[in-house]
Amino acid sequence: MAISLLCFCLVTLLTLIFAAKKIKRSKWNLPPSPPKFPVIGNLHQIGGLPHRSLERLAKKHGPVMLLHFGFVPVVVVSSKEAAEEVLRTHDLDCCSRPKLVGTRLLSRGFQDIAFTPYSEEWMERRKLAVRELFCLKKVESFRHIREDECNFMVKKLSESTVDKSPVDLSKALFWLTASILFRVVLGQNFYENKFIDKEKIEELVFEAESALGSFTCSDFFPLAGLGGLVDRLSGQHKRLNDVFLKLDDLFQRVIDDHSSPGRTKEHEDIIDAMLDVLHKQGENDSLNLTVDHIRGVISNIFLAGIDTGAITMIWTMTELARNPKLMKKVQGEIRDRLGNNKETITEEDIDKVPYLKMVIKETFRLHHAVPLLLPRETVAHIKVQGYDIPPGRQIMVNAGAIGRDPKLWTNPEEFNPERFIDKPADYRGQHFEFLPFGSGRRICPGMPMGMAIVELGLLNLLYFFDWSLPDGMTIDDINMEEAGTLTIVKKVPLKLVPVRVM
Repeated sequence: MAISLLCFCLVTLLTLIFAAKKIKRSKWNLPPSPPKFPVIGNLHQIGGLPHRSLERLAKKHGPVMLLHFGFVPVVVVSSKEAAEEVLRTHDLDCCSRPKLVGTRLLSRGFQDIAFTPYSEEWMERRKLAVRELFCLKKVESFRHIREDECNFMVKKLSESTVDKSPVDLSKALFWLTASILFRVVLGQNFYENKFIDKEKIEELVFEAESALGSFTCSDFFPLAGLGGLVDRLSGQHKRLNDVFLKLDDLFQRVIDDHSSPGRTKEHEDIIDAMLDVLHKQGENDSLNLTVDHIRGVISNIFLAGIDTGAITMIWTMTELARNPKLMKKVQGEIRDRLGNNKETITEEDIDKVPYLKMVIKETFRLHHAVPLLLPRETVAHIKVQGYDIPPGRQIMVNAGAIGRDPKLWTNPEEFNPERFIDKPADYRGQHFEFLPFGSGRRICPGMPMGMAIVELGLLNLLYFFDWSLPDGMTIDDINMEEAGTLTIVKKVPLKLVPVRVM
């Protein structure tokens, strides 16, 4: 009798709580939602390219949408105005991160910068990164590495011109960014690295980013651990752990190598800088840096830095190969301004080529490396474009859709660098129609390093070589298919024939 009465009281209490929440919600002006299925919500409407699926849904349901990924409500923003409200007006109230299974694992329990929820500890960690790792002085100190590795790329490509055979430019550019970041971050020569097979590094990065960008049942069906069971049965849990173990092994071996007595080093790399902070901090240090923090931050730089720079350069060269007149124009500017007798390109040359900068901007707009900015989570109730968004709700900004919005860009599907001649849009996060690095408190701190790699890499490719398509191939044969979830790569590698001219 007593147990029955207790159960009745609990059921009544839960019913009243649910009813009260429902009444409160009814007063909210929630964003419009596409029709959803029971249990799975809108997951069936998210295809292999989530940014494209969400862009199509936004055209039908509006630039601020409420979707349900399983049991989890997610607000998707796809307009300049809404993005500005999220990233600037309400930045402090929605600059946290959701605690997802994949990000928790690969960040070692949120010991990193990119995926850690907003907190005092995160702020201290980011300050350290900006001050010690990504400041302009630090980026400038690695200038010789970027120039050395670009020279090495030019040398290897020049060897390929002897038999006039096509080169896999996708692989060459991926190896360029990897070689720079291995030296800058890990203090290792990419081509002579004893901890990893360079032929497998691209596969490892792709596996890690696929794991971070894929949906896990644990995230969207958390009730009673059923999601975790499905992830184990489907193999998703194993894939995540396999990637984590590979990365963790690499980073730990490099950290151990840095800590070994008598180690010789070419320069102070990012691990050296973080270990120095670790050893010098006192008991009352507000940061309380640990080796786990170092591994978490290295993971962010490793995954974000290697792939995104290469992706931008690959799409740029793809678009120029499809537009021979643009290729000729940008090469003409570069060679006219730099002369025809340079043996090497330096970073001082970058400011002499404004048209190349416009070409890169247009690539950012049309081929956003990370079209869905990393998800945010609200910490307070906010309104976006008049719609209520309660605390604890995920927000996704579809920067890729904003970059192709016909209300903002004339002929948005056309690759036209000259649209930036009279348009002040800048990539530093102050123009919300153009967000290659995000904006606000969560803007990418590695932006200066990333831009330096992309600009210098493309400048070398376009100064020293002319580029043509393989025999029998026309510009209509260039495959423009996309692939990926977190980062969007060119599905079919770009192969072009280099001819050394300078």
